[in-house]
Amino acid sequence: MPKALPSQAAIIIIGGGVVGCSIAYHLGKLGISDVLLLERKQLSSGTTWHAAGLVGQLRATQNLTQLAKYSTELYARLEAETGQATGFKQNGSLALATDGERLEELRRGASMARVFGLAVEEVSAGDILAMHPLINVDDVVGGVFLPKDGQINPSDLTQALAKGARARGTAILENTAVTDILVENGKVVGVAVGDARVKADIVVNCTGMWGRSVGAMTNSAVPLHACEHFYVVTEPFDGVTPNLPVLRDQDNYAYYKEDAGKILLGAFEPQAKPWGGSGIPEAFCFDELPSDMDHFMPVLERAMNRMPALQEVGIRTWFCGPESFTPDNRYHLGEVGDVKGLFVACGFNSIGIQSAGGVGKVMAEWIRDGHPPMDLWDVDIRRVMPFQSNPRYLSERVGEALGLLYAMHWPFYQYRTARGVRTSPLHDRLAAAGACFGEAAGWERANWYAPDETSPHYEYSYGRQNWFNHAAAEHRAVREGVALFDQTSFAKYQLSGRDALAVLNQVSANQIDVPPGRTVYTQWLNERGGIEADLTVTRVADHEFLVVTSATSQMRDFHWLKRHIPDDAHAHLIDVTSSYAVLSLMGPNSRDLLAAISDNDVSNDAFPFGASQVINIGHGEVRATRLTYVGELGWELYIPSEFAQGIYDAIVGAGAALDLRHAGYHAMDSLRMEKAYRHWGHDITDEDTPIEAGLGFAVAWDKTGGFIGREALLRQRQTGPNKRLVQFRLEDREKLLYHNEPIWRDGVIVGYIRSGAYGHTLGAAIGLGYVHDPDGGAVDADFVKGGAYMIEVAYEQVAATASLRPLYDPKSLRIRD
Repeated sequence: MPKALPSQAAIIIIGGGVVGCSIAYHLGKLGISDVLLLERKQLSSGTTWHAAGLVGQLRATQNLTQLAKYSTELYARLEAETGQATGFKQNGSLALATDGERLEELRRGASMARVFGLAVEEVSAGDILAMHPLINVDDVVGGVFLPKDGQINPSDLTQALAKGARARGTAILENTAVTDILVENGKVVGVAVGDARVKADIVVNCTGMWGRSVGAMTNSAVPLHACEHFYVVTEPFDGVTPNLPVLRDQDNYAYYKEDAGKILLGAFEPQAKPWGGSGIPEAFCFDELPSDMDHFMPVLERAMNRMPALQEVGIRTWFCGPESFTPDNRYHLGEVGDVKGLFVACGFNSIGIQSAGGVGKVMAEWIRDGHPPMDLWDVDIRRVMPFQSNPRYLSERVGEALGLLYAMHWPFYQYRTARGVRTSPLHDRLAAAGACFGEAAGWERANWYAPDETSPHYEYSYGRQNWFNHAAAEHRAVREGVALFDQTSFAKYQLSGRDALAVLNQVSANQIDVPPGRTVYTQWLNERGGIEADLTVTRVADHEFLVVTSATSQMRDFHWLKRHIPDDAHAHLIDVTSSYAVLSLMGPNSRDLLAAISDNDVSNDAFPFGASQVINIGHGEVRATRLTYVGELGWELYIPSEFAQGIYDAIVGAGAALDLRHAGYHAMDSLRMEKAYRHWGHDITDEDTPIEAGLGFAVAWDKTGGFIGREALLRQRQTGPNKRLVQFRLEDREKLLYHNEPIWRDGVIVGYIRSGAYGHTLGAAIGLGYVHDPDGGAVDADFVKGGAYMIEVAYEQVAATASLRPLYDPKSLRIRD
């Protein structure tokens, strides 16, 4: 390790916690040795050193589970490889359920674990007591056991990774604080350490709870905030044996692990205490925060019932230390959108130890290859919005986020805190109409409408929630009459200039060279043929285009397009999201309603499917685009924001004669699922191609100049895809699908449900999921049709019908009339 600061390095990692050291270690494993790791104080200081060291494997998605699974495999061999003890052991972990809803959650998680290749067992209260004799199971109705889970010493793990990194050439300097990240022409060029400069092509922000302030050096949003995390360590007592599994009692907010003959009892309480809002002290290193016994006592009192020995044993350590949390409880990975070469890996929400091995591996590959090695959208830094770095927003949100780690993970859960950040100009009118709002990318969106005197609030369960019948009525209104959706949260960009068409045609798989006044549905692909975006492009004029995508992809898709505009191109990209409200009129009576409020001709001949025209409504002009995401005749109306209220009033006033109904996003989801319309981030991702997803109709194979990803698609078209997206309908009309349920074909798991909803017209739960051949062959229509299918719902297999064509209106006749 050099004692002097070098003048340059290929890659600089800022932060010597477990994640920073893991990235350095894995870069070395890839043969990349020109790496410099700079730590402001000492390795593992800050938050790593005081982590509980739990190593669980089951996460919310397949790929995040694979990262955690890899971590476990790495930790099992790391001590032998480096000679540095880590304290790793695999005693397994138990999760308890004290009621039926928690048990269903655990069973659904266990079903998901099977898809992901994890060993998992459902266990009874008696089984749990046999594995962990110290606990009281009188209120336990069941649980799950993951035998390969374990625990590790975080500081020793960090040192082992650092030792492995040094052995492969990484230089590590402690007590070396980076004071600035240097950027020129939108690309990182190095860092400053006081007055010194170190050149680099890549810089990685692994600074934990300092991540937001380090991100601010380049005006890059890295939203995270520290919370106080509490645990106690008992005195040694009888019965605490080295083979006790880790115990998670989520209904009582607690986890327990054996610690050298003692019990470490930690908490993820419902309402946490944010910390560090006014700044983290410069000298902060291996510091502790003041204990707050009153805050922790409710957890300890519950724990004394769960583990009665705690009533008698002494407490050796009362610990409180900071951990960083993000607004959505998902960590931040990847290259930031606005600075080339600047990567982030921080905000681990108290699961940094179990994630570090896998994160180090994928980040090293991402840095080497220039793209993520798998679909990591759930944790991609490009999902965040700039406002989410607002300190007040973060302080309010993370106090809730910590508690959600052990709260029930309800379907359709809506955050309680930091709400009302982004609202449609029509928000108050929708609230008056009975809207129950959910949140997406900070937007308040009407998810469903409560009729009459019904209260617009959620009552959560894994069964049919309180809004189910209301959303069903909205669904039927779209199928049989006409409904109004507020889709103002759409992200919207304007691309203009004489080279705008050339740019878009190279980025888009479909043909964008259409006459002005036409809208094109297209995907943006990567070089591997994977789908980076799923959106529409409207040609407004010869050199002007309107791009519309989902609210949650606003930053990602904007920067994807921006990065593909050549430096010498005459093309100007502007985000115009806030300029337009969007109302959608959908249903067989939508033409009658539009004709009643506009003097323009909206007949099928004058306004065919895919057309986009400026029309008059009320006292204003709107851009009406004839599209649908619900499988019925309809129009999206793009309204200048200042005209939105008046035009809404005109629509609602005329709509009364046609029984116009307000409809929300839950109805939209059930409608699109019946029609098998894809949703980016769930049904299609950067790992899925249009061929696999059944979107070949949106590929202009032979357009002049080709498009990004064409060569990969041509190769796949020649060989055939190894998976196909299939629509499923459950035969049991009472069961519900959400996501990640295993798909069984002839007794073998061949995939899992990517997204699910109840189809009120089809009368059963509908799911979309990819099916692959377990023998590795190409998947064609004969393969899909040739099997018998079951979907596993909470450990129970349910018969299902499979179809490659939409089960509702397979010929799309209804949208084109």
